[in-house]
Amino acid sequence: MARATARLLALARTSLSGHHDPALGSSLWSSSSRHSIRPCFDFTPAGLLRRHLAGVANPVETREQLWRENMEKIRNIGISAHIDSGKTTLTERVLFYTGKIHEIHEVRGKDGVGAKMDSMDLEREKGITIQSAATYCTWGENQINIIDTPGHVDFTIEVERALRVLDGAVLVLCSVGGVQSQSITVDRQMRRYSVPRVAFINKLDRSGADPWKVIDQVRKKLKHNCSAVQFPIGLEDQIKGLVDLVHNQAYYFQGVHGEKVLKGDIPSDIAAEVAEKRRELIESVSEVDDELADLFLNDQPITPDVLSSAVRRATLNLQFIPVFMGSAFKNKGVQLLLDGVVEYLPNPLEVNNHALDQNNKEEKVELTGSPDGKLVALAFKLEEGRFGQLTYLRIYEGTIRKGDFIINSTTGRKVKVPRLVRMHSDDMEDIQEAHAGEIVAVFGVECSSGDTFTDGTIKYTMTSMNVPEPVMSLAIAPASKDVGPQFSKALNRFQKEDPTFRVSLDPDSGQTIISGMGELHLDIYVERIRREYKVDAVVGKPQVNFRETITQRAEFDYLHRKQSGGQGQYGRVVGYIEPLPEGSEKKFEFENMMVGQAIPSQFIAAIEKGFTEAANSGALIGHPVENLRVVLTDGASHAVDSSELAFKLAALYAFRQCYAGARPVILEPVMLVELRAPVEFQGGIIGDINRYALYH
Repeated sequence: MARATARLLALARTSLSGHHDPALGSSLWSSSSRHSIRPCFDFTPAGLLRRHLAGVANPVETREQLWRENMEKIRNIGISAHIDSGKTTLTERVLFYTGKIHEIHEVRGKDGVGAKMDSMDLEREKGITIQSAATYCTWGENQINIIDTPGHVDFTIEVERALRVLDGAVLVLCSVGGVQSQSITVDRQMRRYSVPRVAFINKLDRSGADPWKVIDQVRKKLKHNCSAVQFPIGLEDQIKGLVDLVHNQAYYFQGVHGEKVLKGDIPSDIAAEVAEKRRELIESVSEVDDELADLFLNDQPITPDVLSSAVRRATLNLQFIPVFMGSAFKNKGVQLLLDGVVEYLPNPLEVNNHALDQNNKEEKVELTGSPDGKLVALAFKLEEGRFGQLTYLRIYEGTIRKGDFIINSTTGRKVKVPRLVRMHSDDMEDIQEAHAGEIVAVFGVECSSGDTFTDGTIKYTMTSMNVPEPVMSLAIAPASKDVGPQFSKALNRFQKEDPTFRVSLDPDSGQTIISGMGELHLDIYVERIRREYKVDAVVGKPQVNFRETITQRAEFDYLHRKQSGGQGQYGRVVGYIEPLPEGSEKKFEFENMMVGQAIPSQFIAAIEKGFTEAANSGALIGHPVENLRVVLTDGASHAVDSSELAFKLAALYAFRQCYAGARPVILEPVMLVELRAPVEFQGGIIGDINRYALYH
């Protein structure tokens, strides 16, 4: 009855909103009562009215009960991994099995369409994810908001900002490659934001697949308490299905795309291994869950429900990682992973979120997650859309509606929300409102990544994300001066969208310098400038900025005299130049050591300026002269012909006169390199540095 009523509610919502949810109408599961499709409750006033009209109004149900019921059915997750571990392929299957898409397209498919979440042409051409993409789907009674992130280290900011706003994550690992370099980086990012996660060992169909080796690597390399919650029925080209170790049930995947999931008995030839792995799972969870440990130590029977609850508690407490497995490409195990996401990852109410009260010395304030609370939303991603700037928001508290005025707590600026959308990769669904726990996007709201929005009655800010410093730079210039405005527009846009992409102007060479996380990162932006702005850019290594200096003291005595009718020019300067002591903070120093008034005091500044300008261009290669000290000891002036210009020119020519006698040399640049690495790699890195130093 409740299930049928929920379906009627869904149909009512569909008819009123004008949108059709492809998940409604039929279940993709042919033989499992655990997976009926049912939408989440709508607790808005309109939703409550529909609920009443559907004949299921219950006077006992309060508004708070309704929104809690709704929030408990939301999962905000990210899918992250090392490059080529199958994240986007996995997301494609998730969207298919949940009815969000009706066709499967491979990342490098022959049809050239590409996966749904790879919306950029460059992503489809290169077969990699370049920017994170958001989508949402329905699984059973639950709404799952998903962010698919890149796996390449150059696009690490996409992972960083996704994990900042998500409640849970799926760490995808290759059954052959195991824990790889970016797997370690992604796991470190998950730790930074205390994100509960499940692991999914993908590609069990590959030759050499060994999920137990991968689990061992997770324990040793990532230092996690983890254990498999599934057992494969066959590996490589013999994979047939999976055994759920928690519920002691075998599952087989049939149909063209594995959409039919059939329950079956555990094969007798693996029953002993399954029992052993289930005991291993219970032992691992018992180490961190007292309730399960009591049952285990007292030899009490451990039912599937008891074990499932213990796994969930341990996962939410960041003390355990349940490990799923399968093959996204071969359509095996994805539905069970979706069950695991719902069963073991937190809903928004189970995550402790805090804001900083700017009116109370940045005191931490706990956010309840109530849609009736005061609006608190974080802008975590910006994107240039067809209709202006698209700003992705995670709503932590309160409700945001189309047409609302909201306040940017960072800038104090009041802005209107002209359009509110829910994203499905590059497709959009217009919505009228969104509440706490949801991830949405707004058009026409100018802001920066990391800004916090409120309703104006409070001044809260959320802690922003960690932004790594760029590690590589290139000089860039437009091939033609005619496209200068478009070139500048492109650089400004990309710098605003991506905090790790920096643009600067070298004051010495005059070159425009772009900096980023690696060669691929910068290459992608150069290509996007060409494609999206029709600007051909010339790139190269930044010019090396040499310097000159002197190695010994040299004296000067120069008289500048010029008479050509009218007032003349007269100025004499006497003194010496010498190198500054090693390690001096200053690069240039001028000192007046004259005794008496041989030169009036009003001309001293002009003399210093003359020497400063002369030092900007040395005689050897025309580069600035550094580590230079100029001492003025004497001079002479004329009552009529002396002027600031005369003494400035006297200083300029005096420097040129004595510079060669100071034995100038060219300085090559010395780079100050800072290495940052996790503590566990410190010994190896120091060893490498020492070896490198020995060779040089």
